[in-house]
Amino acid sequence: MKFLLSLVTALMAGVLAFAQPKINVQKEIEFAKAQYELMLKANTDITRFPQSIKKDGTLDTRKAHWWCSGFFGGTLWYIYEYSKDNKWKEAAEKWTMAVEKEKDNNRTHDLGFMLYCPFGNGYRLTNNEKYKEVMLTGAESLSTRFDEKVGLIKSWDDWGRYKGMYNYVVIIDNMMNLEFLLWASKISGNKKYYDISITHADNTIKNHFRKDYSSYHVVCYDKDNGKVVAKRTAQGASDESAWARGQAWALYGYTMMYRETGHEKYLKQAEKIAKFIINHPNLPSDKVPYWDFNAPYLPNEERDASAATIIASALLELSSIKNNKKYFNLAEEMLVSLSSPVYKNGLGENHNFILKHSVGSKPEGTEVNTPLVYADYYYLEALLRYDKLVNKR
Repeated sequence: MKFLLSLVTALMAGVLAFAQPKINVQKEIEFAKAQYELMLKANTDITRFPQSIKKDGTLDTRKAHWWCSGFFGGTLWYIYEYSKDNKWKEAAEKWTMAVEKEKDNNRTHDLGFMLYCPFGNGYRLTNNEKYKEVMLTGAESLSTRFDEKVGLIKSWDDWGRYKGMYNYVVIIDNMMNLEFLLWASKISGNKKYYDISITHADNTIKNHFRKDYSSYHVVCYDKDNGKVVAKRTAQGASDESAWARGQAWALYGYTMMYRETGHEKYLKQAEKIAKFIINHPNLPSDKVPYWDFNAPYLPNEERDASAATIIASALLELSSIKNNKKYFNLAEEMLVSLSSPVYKNGLGENHNFILKHSVGSKPEGTEVNTPLVYADYYYLEALLRYDKLVNKR
């Protein structure tokens, strides 16, 4: 009788039945701590944020207005979340406040990355009112990039490759900034941010996806009437190819949208994107995608570990929403590969980043087959999500 009651309780709870975990999360976090201790010692200028490695082998750092500036502080918060060691909290606070001035930056759509990754995690873990104040100011700055006629948040003010040709450019990456606005709506009570997020997400579904639920990277609109004038790519292999990190942003974005709104249309979209990724014939056996699913010289193309980390994190959340072992298994396979020496740096290697073999923009010849700070960020996020699922932390 007790057994039956326990079984019923488990079924009602909808808990995934996990086999023995294949990832030693504690071991992976300990390695991350060791790498980032070295990184903190090597990076003392808080106006410059670790980004990647230059072609000459030197460390590439960027200023606070660069779209990736928030990932370093965000990664430190994840290490603190797991370790509960105040030295990581102090480091995270320092590097988080280093991007504070970007709260007034209305020239970029990337404030979700720049502010919500460090300040959002910091606020979640400490309830620091200063962080809330910064984010609410930043959310208002971000909202100024939304135009009601177009119904989307503008990504780039001008696209250098096609300078002057397109006047309202939107990229799939922009889905990642909506969590920031949805948070701001809940905290402030200002429905404007919620409405912007819903409208942007709905119009992205309408215009950004092909029949197979792969996503275009760039959709160009006419600012005067909101009509689509072109569908192109900036970082993919071709306009019609499936750039791997773009598919990752899409999967993560719509999984998040369902979590935050409860709207079934976003869950359905996330599952269709997941199906495209999972069933793609060009997904390698180790599940770390090539930088583009349709890259021209497969299998002799670079992998993108950053895309794998984002997909893994999203699939873990989707697996918990749907109680679906298929999503969990793919995420776990990705993490097993990423935690191997094939993708993980040795201690002190590659300027102390955790992962190697990511691709920023191969068409532009930048950050190809190199560490990237956001690969580290989403890798740790995925590890923490994995740990909560398998170890019930």
